[in-house]
This record gives sequence, structure tokens and C-alpha cells, in this order.
Amino acid sequence: MSRTRTLAAHLRTLPARAILAGLAIKLVVWLAEQAMGRAPTALAVVDTFGGLSVAAGLVYYAFKLVALAQRRLLWKVRRKLILSYIFMGFVPALLIIAFFLLCGFLLFYNFSSYLVQSRLRALSESARVIAQSTVLEIQRGGGQDIAATLARRQETAAEQFPNVSMAVIPADRTCDDAGRARSQGAGGTNVRLQPSDVRLAGPWRHVPAPRTLPAWVGCTGFSGVLAYEHRRDAGAEDRDTHLIARAVVFPDARRPGYAVVVDLLVTDAVKQQLQRETGVEMKNVTTAASDRAGDAKPMSGPDGGPDEPPVPAAAAGILSRLPSPLEYRDWSTGASGTLTITTALSVRELYDRISAAEGNVGRALGQALLLFLFVIGALFLIIQVIALIAGLTLAKSITGSVHELFAGTERVRQGDFTHKITVRSQDQLGELSESFNTMTDSIEELLLQAAEKKRLEEELRIAHEIQMSLLPQGPLTMAGLSVSALCVPAREVGGDYYDFLPLDDHRVGVLIADVSGKGTSAALYMAELKGLVLSLSEIHSSPRDLLIAANRIIANHLDARSFITMTYAVIDVRDRTMTYARAGHTPLIYAPGPGAGSRRVQILAPDGMVVGLKLDQGEMFERLLVEETLDLNAGDLCLFFTDGISEAMNVHDDCFGEARLGQLVEDHAHLPSHELRERMLREIAAFVGEAPQHDDMTMILLKVDGEGVFSSTMNAEIAEITESR
Repeated sequence: MSRTRTLAAHLRTLPARAILAGLAIKLVVWLAEQAMGRAPTALAVVDTFGGLSVAAGLVYYAFKLVALAQRRLLWKVRRKLILSYIFMGFVPALLIIAFFLLCGFLLFYNFSSYLVQSRLRALSESARVIAQSTVLEIQRGGGQDIAATLARRQETAAEQFPNVSMAVIPADRTCDDAGRARSQGAGGTNVRLQPSDVRLAGPWRHVPAPRTLPAWVGCTGFSGVLAYEHRRDAGAEDRDTHLIARAVVFPDARRPGYAVVVDLLVTDAVKQQLQRETGVEMKNVTTAASDRAGDAKPMSGPDGGPDEPPVPAAAAGILSRLPSPLEYRDWSTGASGTLTITTALSVRELYDRISAAEGNVGRALGQALLLFLFVIGALFLIIQVIALIAGLTLAKSITGSVHELFAGTERVRQGDFTHKITVRSQDQLGELSESFNTMTDSIEELLLQAAEKKRLEEELRIAHEIQMSLLPQGPLTMAGLSVSALCVPAREVGGDYYDFLPLDDHRVGVLIADVSGKGTSAALYMAELKGLVLSLSEIHSSPRDLLIAANRIIANHLDARSFITMTYAVIDVRDRTMTYARAGHTPLIYAPGPGAGSRRVQILAPDGMVVGLKLDQGEMFERLLVEETLDLNAGDLCLFFTDGISEAMNVHDDCFGEARLGQLVEDHAHLPSHELRERMLREIAAFVGEAPQHDDMTMILLKVDGEGVFSSTMNAEIAEITESR
């Protein structure tokens, strides 16, 4: 309700109304645009006004939110000191670290780009050298047998550059002496080729071999990087981009009649050599798609691409996908374009390559300096962390006493005179805290005994009444079966529990349980157990199945330090049997009736572990739990009890014991169940003497009165128990 009132109050403010009005205007304009198809200029102006209205309201609330956050965050003196230290000491240090890391990144990034571009320029120069040597050899041969010369030069170059492709193509250029560089000592005959007279050597699988020279290639020739694309598969849509180092060289003549073209592919071998020598790995190449005329475009290669395997995808990381821009030329138009080479940089390998050039002594010195640099950086970080911890500790020590005093005065103002301030330092603020505690002591003595005692007594009285109401109410003596039960908590509330659970017209369940510990926590678990067992008794007819289901449920909700011991028995009136299972509880004491051959008591303790332990999802509990069946006859007596009975201690810390309890039952088994119960209580009280009760005491006495009556009148008594609930 308070939130609704707060929201209504906000909606009545001017900024909220401005936001709502702006949203309404924009909605109306949108609907008008949908209806008319094209909104007039007036609606556009109105829509702009609505947007400004919404923006103004949001800006107002943004300022309010910042002010509220600042007030909430900086209200405490401790937070002010901490934030001041962080912004004045820690943040600048982090910025310095980030600055040097960024500088290092930029340095290695630019250096790796320089290495890649240098390698590509060197490859282009190698192509030019091969082309120049081929031109010189053709000139010296007088233009005779150009094909053989070209094949020989290609075979020689292929030893260093696999897949090198060469071509001699016709050319028609008019060159003056000032416009081109002449080779010193070059001579020979100027050969002129016909337009169809093209000589090729090498595979030429990457792109079609050039048949003519573009007009933009001048007399000085060309050496540079070209790009080409191809589909790896014939039906694929995506295209891979690759690089070529191409060189074009003309013979040394005023009107050269041919040109030598050399293509060196940037293959995996070239990339691996670059990585071995520099520590920089070339990953892939991409070009910007452009449909405008005049923009540089890669050449188109045949489908299937070169024989080299595909380059694997780059690994994740900031240094594994570094983009390096590179200029390339369009072979058809001569236009310049920019492509991006993705590289992976290994700082360690790159540093090793740089250090290797210094010799062993220089490399060792460089590694020592690098190690020293890392040590200094680590010390810097450690000092910063220590400074942060010291600053936070100092701020806490300064403001701790102030905060405690403030909290104490607030508690006193609200009427809590029991609050004490923790004295953390022996200084002026510490003495002030001691004075505050002394001032409140006198008030605490006056109010503590009256208010606290009354509150606790009332709460415990209510808790005791509630717990007792959870136990079976009404008469417990049933025709044919005498039942006497008792539950005496060690405190106002306890963790012992017993119950009688009518199952059907001829069976009744008897349950006794003990929650570990005493007091309120045990009582709460006892109440939870009652509801669980009532539900499970309607599902499971077998005591073993019920205990297994109860353990599976309780183990997920019980505190790790607590557990429950239980014994559950099902008495079948028709079959005159008692089927029972024991989950870590105290044994049953069974005294046979007069018709038995021996009336000595029997200690019934089938195997079973406690309920609620989180062990292998209940598999051990289910494996250890044993269910047994006992035939009942007239005069038989069964005693269910908790350890508060058998472990009742006297002032000498001696326990009453199960043996003494069994002998007591054996000696007085002929008594009615209620008289036997009183006799047992007197014996236990005499044994304990003046010692205080240390645990809850609970017992159930079941005695078979008569065989025929027991078999015929149980149904009416079960109905009576059901009505009493």
C-alpha cells in the first residue's frame, strides 16, 4: 500500500507528467503515421516536442537518482574515507598500470604490423629481382627461345618460392631516358612480341595469367601486393581472400616490346617462415566490400582456390586477432585499396626473436632486465594491495567508534537500554564508548529483569501449550489394548514426540521420536516431523518405507548439526502382529504375556541409522534399516522410550540404564499400564535424586488386555482417537 501511495505521489509531479504527456504525444503521432502513411511536417514537429518532454523528465529523474545514490552512499564517514582513498590512491595506480599496458600493447601491435608489411614488401622486391634477372637473360639471348629461358628461370626461382608463376606478355610503351631507371651495363636486342604471343611458366592456378598489361603500369614497372578471391567450394557463397606479390619489369629500351610478370603467392610456407622469424602469425585477409566504380577490388580466382590448406581460425584473446591494415592495388584499374590482415602476436616469441639478435650475453642481460621488470611490477601490485588494505583498515579504525556511538545512541533513543558499545581502541573515542556503556548500565538493570522475564515466560508458556497440543489428546486407553504415554520436556519445550496414527479399520501406527538437542530448535523440528509423518502414514503401510521416505525429505531440510531418532510400529488388529522399524532410536523393551514359555524381557533393537544425515542420498540409510514383525498375545507388554528415560543421571553422573529399566518392566509387567508408568517414574526419580533433568523424557506403554476383545473392539477405539484429533 505504501508503494502504491509513493507511486501515485510521483505521478502527480511535473517531471512525471511531462514524461507521460511526451509518451502520449509520440503514441498519437505514431498512430497518425500508421493511418496516413506519411506524416506531415507539423506532426514531425509535435513528435520532436514529445521527445524533448520525455527527455527532460528523464534527465530530472536521473539527477534525482544520482543525488539519492550519493546521499545513501556517502552518508557514512567510513565510506567517505574509503572512497577518498580509492580515488586518490588506488585508481591513479590502476590508471598508470593500464597506461603502461596500453603502451606495451600499441608498441607490440605496431611492431607486428611493421614486420608483416616489411615481409610483404620484401616478397615484392624478390619478385622484382626475379623479373629483372629474367629480362636481362632474355636481352642477352637476343630474344631467342624465350619460352626455354622463362621455364629455366621459373624452375630456379621455384626452389625458393614454390608456386612461383611467370609470364612474358606483349607490351607497347614509349619510354624516354629520363622517365625510367636503366640497368648499368645492360645490353641486348629489343624484342617485340605479337599480341597473341604470350609465354607462361609456372602453375598459374591462383588467377588467370595476364595476357595484356593495364594502361596504368608505367615504364618503371610495378612491384606490390595484389589480392584475389576464390570460392573454396564451387557452390559456396563465402569467398576467401589471398595475397600475391606481383612484379612487372620492362626491358631496357625506348620502346619495350614485352614485359615480364612474376607472381609470388603468400602461402602457408611464407606465413610459417614469418612466424618462425618474428613470432607474428598471419591468420586471414579481409577486404572491404564496395560496389562503387573506381574503388579497388580483388581479382577473381577459380573456384576451389589454391592447393594450400585452409588457415585455421584464430584463437580467442586480445593478441590473437590483431587487425593490420595494408595497401593493395587493383590490377585492372590501378586504384589503391586497403585490406585487413588478421595477425596473432606472441609477445614471448617476439621478444625472444628480438633478444636472439643480441647474442648470448646480450640475450641473458635482456632476460635479466625483463625478469627485474616483472619483479618490480609484482612488487608494485603487492604494495598497492597492501596500501588498499591498510587504507581500509585505517578508515575502519577511525570511524568504527563513531559508528558504534551513533548506533548506540539510536538504540537508546528507541528505548533499547541493553545495547552496549564494543570498545575497540584505548584512545579518546574508546573512553567515550566506555562512558556510554556505564551510563546505560543503570537503566539496563532496572528494565532487564522485569521486561525480559515477563516476555520470556509468556513466550515459553505459549510454546509449551502449542507443543503439548501437538501430542495425542483425550483418553489413550483402548479396549483390548491399554495405552499409557508420557512426555516431560527438560525445558519448557523439547524435541521428543510420540503419536498414534489410525491407518485403516484394523491397523494403527505408533510413533516415538527424539530430535537431537533441546529447546526451541528441537521443538520446531518436532512440529515439522508431526506434519510429515501424518502425511506419509497415509501413503506407506510399511514402517520401513515410511522411515525411508521421511529420511529422504528431512535430510534436505534438517540442519547439518541435527538429526532425529525414530521408532515406528504398525499394530495389526486382525493379524495380531506388530511390525516395526528403528531408525537409530533406543531399543524396544518387550515383555511376553502369561501364556509365553518365558516372561523374561527382550531388548528389540533391529538395525537402523538416524534420520536426517546427508549421506549418499539415503542409500546407506535404506541399506541399514531393518523391519521386523512381532506376534502379539494377551498380556504382552511393549515399552517405547527415549534416551531421556534410560540416560537419566544422578548427581554422580551415573545413568539409569536400559538393563535397570528392563528389569523394572520384567518385575512389574503384571501391573496395569498406567500403574506401571507411575512406578517407573518413581524409580527414576529416586535414582536421579537432586540432579536436574538434562533431557526430555518420553515413554509409551502398550499392553494387550485380552485376545478376543483386542481383536473385536479396536475399530471403535481408532475412530475415537480420530475424532479426538
